[in-house]
Amino acid sequence: MVDAGRRTALAVLVAAGLTPCPVAEAAGAPARRPAGAPGAGPLPGAGVRSGPRPPAALLGGEIRRLPTSRRVVALTFNAAWDAAGLDVVLEELRRRKLPATFFPTGAYAEAHPAAVRAMGAVHGLGNHSYSHPFFDDLDTHERAQEVRRADAAIRAASGVEPLPFFRFPYSATSAESVAEVNALGYAAIEFTADTNGYLGPAGGMTVERAVGRAVDALVPGAVLQMHVGSTGDGVVLDAEALPRIIDAAEADGYEIIDLRTFLVPGAASES
Repeated sequence: MVDAGRRTALAVLVAAGLTPCPVAEAAGAPARRPAGAPGAGPLPGAGVRSGPRPPAALLGGEIRRLPTSRRVVALTFNAAWDAAGLDVVLEELRRRKLPATFFPTGAYAEAHPAAVRAMGAVHGLGNHSYSHPFFDDLDTHERAQEVRRADAAIRAASGVEPLPFFRFPYSATSAESVAEVNALGYAAIEFTADTNGYLGPAGGMTVERAVGRAVDALVPGAVLQMHVGSTGDGVVLDAEALPRIIDAAEADGYEIIDLRTFLVPGAASES
């Protein structure tokens, strides 16, 4: 369940006309399918995605921790608002020669094509849906359209092949929806922990707290979720926290790895 504090933050962002990224973590988000909404049926056009396919080890369920016993961690960034902080994040990654994976929405790709090109020029691009809805509010066809429309927008903006990785809006997964995105050719890549930096100072977050949440989540195969863009105040705590998160992870013996390596046959099962 989403706690009261996060529900309040969500309400504030929605009232401001902004679409927040995940307010739920491993427990998922509450079911939001309206009464009478269509149930699951055969997925139209299943398996039509072109490009590399995710290995079997990443299918069949949501991935909140990579299937490895190595002390590795993946850095990921969602993008659904503006491009604030992106240049800072990209420069820090460039300076350290480190990889990350970015998950823009399709609407973001259409509104900020230069930002998505900059992400995809060096780093992998995942799919974060087109309009960032709660997937439980949609029927099977609508969910497929969210995935496909985002894929087309990200391809058009970046000029590169997106990764076969999908991240659910609000991290609101279900067995049904995960099976659907798997059938479309995507692994459901969620996260071990979100830094909550996206909440910003107005949501009670600080750089120190964002770093602390990341460090507390370090386990072999951890996937850290952060965000680029601001919710209107221009503050991007995750961009400020990134150097300290990397320093802490490396000091604890963790290697920052590229999610793309898990597309190589056998890589997902290496220990």
